[in-house]
Order: sequence, then structure tokens, then C-alpha cells
Amino acid sequence: MQKYADYIEEIEIDSLWSGKKHIRWTLDRQVNILSGINGVGKSTILNKVVRGLSQGGEFPSHLLKGVRLKVSPDDAKWIRYDIIRSFDRPLMNSDSISKMDTNLSTELDWQLFQLQRKYLDYQVNIGNRIIAALQSGEADSAEKAQLISAPKKRFQDIIDDLFTETGKTIIRTENEIRFSQMGEELFPYQLSSGEKQMLVILLTVLVEDNENYVLFMDEPEVSLHIDWQKRLIDLILELNPNVQIILTTHSPAVIMNGWMDKVTEVTDITDK
Repeated sequence: MQKYADYIEEIEIDSLWSGKKHIRWTLDRQVNILSGINGVGKSTILNKVVRGLSQGGEFPSHLLKGVRLKVSPDDAKWIRYDIIRSFDRPLMNSDSISKMDTNLSTELDWQLFQLQRKYLDYQVNIGNRIIAALQSGEADSAEKAQLISAPKKRFQDIIDDLFTETGKTIIRTENEIRFSQMGEELFPYQLSSGEKQMLVILLTVLVEDNENYVLFMDEPEVSLHIDWQKRLIDLILELNPNVQIILTTHSPAVIMNGWMDKVTEVTDITDK
């Protein structure tokens, strides 16, 4: 049986660039923010770790040479994880283009397209659990069913609150995510880059369904309004308190809501 890690305790990289810069980073269970000037190696550290994880999350035999992860529990061989990069570039990958429909034109569009499929699966899973709870005959079955559906409702409430200034609301009767704005129905691909970015992040967190997992984010603040940057970490943890966040950032706003003590400078974890 596959044994999954709850979180990563430490990242060690023997050489960040051509035999230079040994990295040893002891991680917090929940929030880890990597900071530093351009070119110091923030994204390189994240990329080396992610490249060493298989698509399914198996890691010891896939890790790049010189990259080591210490996890909890220490005998786990698998990690649930997601990686979010924030640059909304035009789609260039021919494999992706061949699968997409005419609404998709950027990388964020493609991520949203894939997340829509996961969102449908997530709804089926929680629907089955709600039915099982209601059919259990237990005295508190209705309360249990409400608890199961609460994260999805909270996700919808959060998105409606974030998008309130532009008058967009999620259409809650749809199985896929659609928006209503002044009587017009919108696809997620019609949102602004910042709206797409926030939707991708929060939807990614939601569909992990409260599992222990690691969320890597490389400069997630790009395209986000400063108020959204301030709320980002809190919203992620609200949707899934079991997530471990590992992110790089240049934005002071991301750490403003009490996360200053979770910031690590690349120079502080580097042996020169």
C-alpha cells in the first residue's frame, strides 16, 4: 500500500548551480516563504524539488541527484503535491493545444480546464459521502452531511466575496464552474488574469479534499491585487488546514497578515 507523507521536514540540495551553493532548508509544518533578490535561486530550489517528484508523487527513486527530502512520517515514499506558477503566457505546447477547445489560449486557461475535471470528481466524491452520512441512521447524520459540504460552500462564498467589485458570482446550480455577471453567463476563461490566478489557486486547494499535501507556489502574487495578496495564505489554510505551503515571493503584501516569521532568505539556508 502506498504510504503518503504528511509534509516535508527538510529540503537538502548538494549543489544549486554547478557544484556551488549547498542548500539545507528546515521547513515549517504549514507555511514556508522563500525570499531573496532576483537570481539568488528561489525558483531553482522549487524546480529541483518538483522535478524530482513523479507525477503520482513517488519521490525517493525519482529525485534528482543531490536532492534529498526528509518527510514525516520518515518511512513514507509518496507525497501528494501541486505546483502553481503564476505567469499567464500563451499556450505553446502542441500536446495541450491539440486537446483544448476554442476557449483556451493561455497556460492559466489550460490549468482551469484541467481543474474543472478534478472539480467534477471532487463533487462526486463528497456527494457519495453525504449520501452515506444521511443513510447511516445516526442521530447526527444531518450535521455530518453539512460538514462534508461546508468546504465547497466556503470556496464559493470566498470567490463571490473576492469578485464582488466586478459583480461576478458563481452559478451554484452548475456542476462546472460558471459565473454570472449582470445577467450574462461567463466561462472561467473569460476572467481577468488576476481572477484566473486566484481561482486556480483556491480551486487547486479545494479539490485536494482536506488531504495532507504540499502546495508549491512560485511567485503567486503576480497579477493579484494587493488586497488579495494579503489574504492569500489565510484563504488557502481556511480551505485546507492540512496543506503545507512552500512558496517564493517578492511581495511584502503576501506576508503582511502575520507571516513574517515564516520567511526564509535563500542566503540563510546556503553554504557558500
